[in-house]
Amino acid sequence: MPADANLLAREKSPYLLQHAHNPVHWHPWGHAALQAAQAEQKPILLSVGYAACHWCHVMAHESFEDPETAALMNRLFVSIKVDREERPDIDHIYMSALHALGEQGGWPLTMFLTPDGTPFWGGTYFPPEPRWGRPSFRQILQAVADAYRAGDKSVATNGATLKRALAAASATTPGDAPGPALLASVAHAYLRVTDPVHGGLRGAPKFPNAPIFRFLWQHGQRTGEPEIAAAVHLMLRRMSLGGIYDHLGGGYARYSTDAQWLAPHFEKMLYDNAQLLELLAFAQAAAPDPLYAARATETVAWLTRDMMTNGAFACAEDADSEGEEGKFYVWSDSEIGALLGPDAASFAAAYDVTPNGNWEGKTILRRVTPPGNEAAEAALAHDRARLFTARATRPRPGRDDKILADWNGLMIAALARAAAIFREPAWLALASSAYRNLRALLTTPDDRLHHAWRDGTITAAGLLDDHAAIARAALALFESTGDQTYLTDAQNLAASALVWFADTDGSFYTTASDAPDVPAIRPRTAADNATPNANGLMAEVFARLHHLTGDPAWRTRATAIITSFSGAADKIAAQSTLLAAADLLENATTIVVAGDPATPEAQALLAAALASPDPATIVLRAPPDTQLPALHPAFGKSPPAHAAAAAFLCRDGVCGMPVLNAESLIVQGQGSALDPSRRRRASHDGALYQRP
Repeated sequence: MPADANLLAREKSPYLLQHAHNPVHWHPWGHAALQAAQAEQKPILLSVGYAACHWCHVMAHESFEDPETAALMNRLFVSIKVDREERPDIDHIYMSALHALGEQGGWPLTMFLTPDGTPFWGGTYFPPEPRWGRPSFRQILQAVADAYRAGDKSVATNGATLKRALAAASATTPGDAPGPALLASVAHAYLRVTDPVHGGLRGAPKFPNAPIFRFLWQHGQRTGEPEIAAAVHLMLRRMSLGGIYDHLGGGYARYSTDAQWLAPHFEKMLYDNAQLLELLAFAQAAAPDPLYAARATETVAWLTRDMMTNGAFACAEDADSEGEEGKFYVWSDSEIGALLGPDAASFAAAYDVTPNGNWEGKTILRRVTPPGNEAAEAALAHDRARLFTARATRPRPGRDDKILADWNGLMIAALARAAAIFREPAWLALASSAYRNLRALLTTPDDRLHHAWRDGTITAAGLLDDHAAIARAALALFESTGDQTYLTDAQNLAASALVWFADTDGSFYTTASDAPDVPAIRPRTAADNATPNANGLMAEVFARLHHLTGDPAWRTRATAIITSFSGAADKIAAQSTLLAAADLLENATTIVVAGDPATPEAQALLAAALASPDPATIVLRAPPDTQLPALHPAFGKSPPAHAAAAAFLCRDGVCGMPVLNAESLIVQGQGSALDPSRRRRASHDGALYQRP
């Protein structure tokens, strides 16, 4: 195609294809685009978004589809469009630059770069006309281009400043391994900013912040502080009753625009639902609740019904349909009445359906009444099914069906853990099948991983996130099934990450050492975002490998990652996944079930072990015809002569006496995290917060 044309039609990303017919002469990210900018000596306009992003659609309709704006872009800039899910490494670089400018991040991300890719200014959404005290996008375009052409000193100064900021952000800050006092300090700091009424963190917009609450949950399991468990339970319950949850089709939206979990931007992301499914499972293990079981079951139903693609999981569903945000999901009082007839009144009372609506004149369904008796709940379930059938006739939001290795890894691990706790063996089969299909699609000839696949084509090279998340998924499947293939896979992926992503200090870069098109700074971070950070996940993988094999080399590697980032006191609270890995390394309980795993006795012990509410529990089988590694503290352990199977609880390199039945294992396990009295306390404290 000629340079003065939109080049996105040949791409596979659904987000890029959404822009393939814009009058803008878009380039996809890559060497060719950078070379075009250098040849034309034009600044680069970089636009980053994703297919399910509502405000990305708004800016596209207002500006990128507008011929006048497109003509200005084509004359003044080389315009590059990036799918942030396909290239999170590029997104991270330029989002970090925006933060360094003192701006709040978000998508669409709009950055202006010199022809070599150096950022010098940017923002997020810009309106088509002056609005809210902000200039129009066209005014911004002209002003930035004028400054660049005039050799304005601020362009060079900003570029140099941002390059230094990016280098600093990618640097490590070594320190001591986090100890109990630091973990407690971070946990209590987060606890102080939780919302005591609606759950989650205070304020709006309100995100699940799953890595933070996953860390809080694990810390609470260690310390037994009931207020920590209560905070996690409160968030899960409020979200599961609120409008952020799809009460007809299952699955959680990305975030709520308000502080009460009522009104989401309706996109559903695979990564959110993976992390929330795992949290629901841990919460269920500690304090069983029919609400958790229902939401987990409904979310997996959504996953299998709407998100399966090529044997793995698609990455997102859009917020918009028919050009309107949330149109697929919202209702009017009259629609409910027409569909449900005499049942409409009881349904309306339960789900906040009113003549005036609860959001922009429409109703977002949310559960506002406590559970009724069995007959009442059955009637509401029947009503929901009728509405679901009617909703299915509406034009659906778009689906981004590309397959991302890291997000699939999060979901596979969540399914494996949830399968044991909710007693759903089909979920484990789904996780195993998705893992096999994903590996077939995304494994390279040298046993590395690609990042993204769609429509028969690999669309992005592998990142640290992919290797860490899939290795973690392999370990979850190994613990759930005992299949040694998964353990071997995890070890191979960890070894590959050491070759291609590791720095000499033991930390890891986001991009591989042979990545061909990463400008200026090779990104590296330990901070979590909406997804858990890859350095934190890799530290967890290494820690689990140490506890599973007894090999001290894995401990050394986990410690190296953790201590590479622990010296920055002002950043440590943003590293909740890394902190959870530090706790796992030092405080994990490995439950070794010795004996024939097919016997009822071993099955009962394994079921109890795998249903632990503590994320720092590791489960290992020791069949009679195999030997654990000689370095493992359970090496040589076997059941007593009179027993078919026994469990050994190993902590700090020492294993206890054999435990012969599941009830005793629950009492002795996890210090006290599996202790029935703690389970009762967690349930009681969670109930202190009344449902809306």
